[in-house]
Amino acid sequence: MFAKNFSVYRSIVSNQFVNLSVKKPVVKGHRSIPFPLFLQNRYYAKPGSQDKDKLIIFDTSLRDGEQSPGVTFTVEEKLEIARHLSNLGVDVIEAGFPIASQGDFDAVARIAKEVGPLMHGREKIGKPMRIAGLARATNKDVKRCYEAVSLAPLHRIHTFLATSDIHLNYKLKISRNECIERAASAVAYAKSLCDDVEFSSEDSGRSDKDFLCQVLGKVIEAGATTLNIPDTVGYTSPEEYGALIKYLIEHTPGSHKVIWSTHCHNDLGLATANTLSGITNGARQVEVTINGIGERAGNTSLEEVVMNIHTHPSSYPVYHTINTPLIYRTSTLVSSLSGMVVQPNKAIVGVNAFLHESGIHQDGVLKHKQTYEIIRPEDVGVFNVNLVLGKLSGRNAFRSRLEQLGYFDMNEDDFNKAFDRFKALADAKKRVTDHDLLALISDQVSSGSGRFDLQTIQVVSGTRDMVTATAKMIDLSQNKELIAAAVGRNGPIMAVFGAIQQLVHRKIRLLDYEVRAVSEGMDALGKVVVKITEDDDYSSAEADSNPEKLVIDRAVKPVIDSRGKTKLSKSVYHGHGTDVDIVMASAKAYVNAINRLFQSEINETSRRSSLEERVANI
Repeated sequence: MFAKNFSVYRSIVSNQFVNLSVKKPVVKGHRSIPFPLFLQNRYYAKPGSQDKDKLIIFDTSLRDGEQSPGVTFTVEEKLEIARHLSNLGVDVIEAGFPIASQGDFDAVARIAKEVGPLMHGREKIGKPMRIAGLARATNKDVKRCYEAVSLAPLHRIHTFLATSDIHLNYKLKISRNECIERAASAVAYAKSLCDDVEFSSEDSGRSDKDFLCQVLGKVIEAGATTLNIPDTVGYTSPEEYGALIKYLIEHTPGSHKVIWSTHCHNDLGLATANTLSGITNGARQVEVTINGIGERAGNTSLEEVVMNIHTHPSSYPVYHTINTPLIYRTSTLVSSLSGMVVQPNKAIVGVNAFLHESGIHQDGVLKHKQTYEIIRPEDVGVFNVNLVLGKLSGRNAFRSRLEQLGYFDMNEDDFNKAFDRFKALADAKKRVTDHDLLALISDQVSSGSGRFDLQTIQVVSGTRDMVTATAKMIDLSQNKELIAAAVGRNGPIMAVFGAIQQLVHRKIRLLDYEVRAVSEGMDALGKVVVKITEDDDYSSAEADSNPEKLVIDRAVKPVIDSRGKTKLSKSVYHGHGTDVDIVMASAKAYVNAINRLFQSEINETSRRSSLEERVANI
């Protein structure tokens, strides 16, 4: 619970902000009208919880989560995830890094405009989700961020600067005084544009505590309303991180004026523990991602933090407003669109989380579930009995089930496409479960845009003879039909990939290939996830004549440039596809990944020249 000295801070902040009667934000032309003392970004206690503070859930799946190796979301995928996060009850979403590319800017702007005003599922919260964007501590970044997020009724500029000596000396090459000046200047400029400004001191876990107090004190003076304390490399222990939060609150000038936030990475497997320790010691915002996706070993998992508080309501001085029965569906969507499979024994959302194999455990659960279940499966949206649809199910039943699964605002064109895909699937298999529907819709979201549209494949295969495959696609950029054939010595999937590679005239290396069943039975949908990169090791002629060159290479080696310096490896692109035929699912996944590669090249003209400028490690 609270440290002795922290009660002073809580009495100041809670009594000053939580117990005030406040009017709802006035929205005019998608611009929020600021209240005195930046009250519009405060969160007020619900009836009966006056002794607890509202925990602000800040989701960064679309920004930090997308920095996971091989993860690249399309604009439509980001919009779909953002809608689900809004329905889930997330308070703030970090929609992206607008300065990184025109594609990133467009995605953030569309989320701000289309998702920012949504109130579906948020009636009890009483306000829409706040849309945030990330910006480095430069005026150019900050202005670009504001231009994207300002389309939302509630918006935030999130700017950052490293504060550890190792970053100042080796990465930024600036002094501590320059760090303070740059941070305060960026926050002051952001404040002139937006009433809600968050500042992150990158690598706080390895920064000098007293210097941190100086920096944070100056950004508070400049107008910051939220201070985020990232453990950027997952270095600290729960005791160290909690003590850091407590120390900063007690020693930073003006600490009572701001919300304190956590942002923990999981390099040592302590992200959730560190975040909970931060809450206990005064943090009132947590930066998290669905399934814990993110840079390297990932970020703090939203579902783990929320369900810890849900399970131990008396152990933490906060409450949340997350709609927990939607957790599993949101997890499934993010896993499907990101291509990052959730480990079976993952807490809360893993497929084994509520399974019992031991005879003793099974006996106990049959007699009383609480003998071995501390969380009810239905509390996070896991149900043992699904409503099964079939080929005789009509449009109303299909629409009703989609709405229950979180797809409540599909336009008529998208719904008609989904219904046609459902009918085709229902003809191929007798029972269509929720897992099938989620896979079908996520597949539709991902394949909705791209240069190449896969039409058909034909494969001739046997046990001894070489396999031949023919693929037909449409190049939408030229409205041209493309047909090619290839021979594969290693099976039908390799042959299909070879034919597709000939059609796109690119050198592609397959880095990873995974296939799994979406549901049970011989007629189950197969889901394929692939990861690819461009290959400079052989010519396009070889690619056309030697499709077997498409070997799986799980480690992309560093590239040595003409000056003998090591360059960062090629970008990795993931793709996924589902079908009752795993060869067709493989082809869909391969084309999906190739479309991401081509889209990335379109965005590349507006990207910065170096990886450090495009990626933020907070």
